[in-house]
Amino acid sequence: MKAMILAAGRGERMRPLTDKVPKPLLKVGNRALIEHVIEALARAGYADLVINHAYLGASIEQALGDGSRFGVTIRYSAEADGPLETGGGIFRALPLLGERFAVVNGDIWTDYPFDRLREHPARLAHLVLVDNPPHHPRGDFGLDGSLVKEEGDSRYTFAGIGVYRASLFKSREPGRFPLVQVLRSAIRTGAVTGERYTGRWVDVGTPERLYELQRLLAAHG
Repeated sequence: MKAMILAAGRGERMRPLTDKVPKPLLKVGNRALIEHVIEALARAGYADLVINHAYLGASIEQALGDGSRFGVTIRYSAEADGPLETGGGIFRALPLLGERFAVVNGDIWTDYPFDRLREHPARLAHLVLVDNPPHHPRGDFGLDGSLVKEEGDSRYTFAGIGVYRASLFKSREPGRFPLVQVLRSAIRTGAVTGERYTGRWVDVGTPERLYELQRLLAAHG
């Protein structure tokens, strides 16, 4: 199974850090954010990766190359006319991904065991959910057993980790659209499963959270 890393965002909330460096290449520890993701996927046995990019995309390709130094093969899905959002970016990359594939946000850090994703999805999609962080207290989705719901007594935050079938996107056309738009339609038909993960996870969306992750890695390695 192939894996895609989403790396096309502009990183507005990370400015001025992202004025000259795309967010996925910001350093935490001695490696770029996206290198942590690549190395975790490689350890889990994902040998074929696809990375999309838009803002300063050439610098991402230059930094990561063909993936050989990580023990993987990397192909790129360039969004030259500007970022297509998460859904549109995945849609453009579908010819590189096959029928079933994992997708991970390039601006998160986690100890989630990515090899677990190979068990899914039995339906159109499978999402990893986490407890709501302070900056997102209302969460995104409910979870009823293994089924993801739009609402629920307990709501969780989408971790930016999922497995999808290409058929999830069969009704879409090329262009900009968010992944959540596609997911909500599938959730209403009971076609999306999910799991709650309680391990370490950081959404590196602001400079403060970048520094938080640096402190976490310094403390725990």
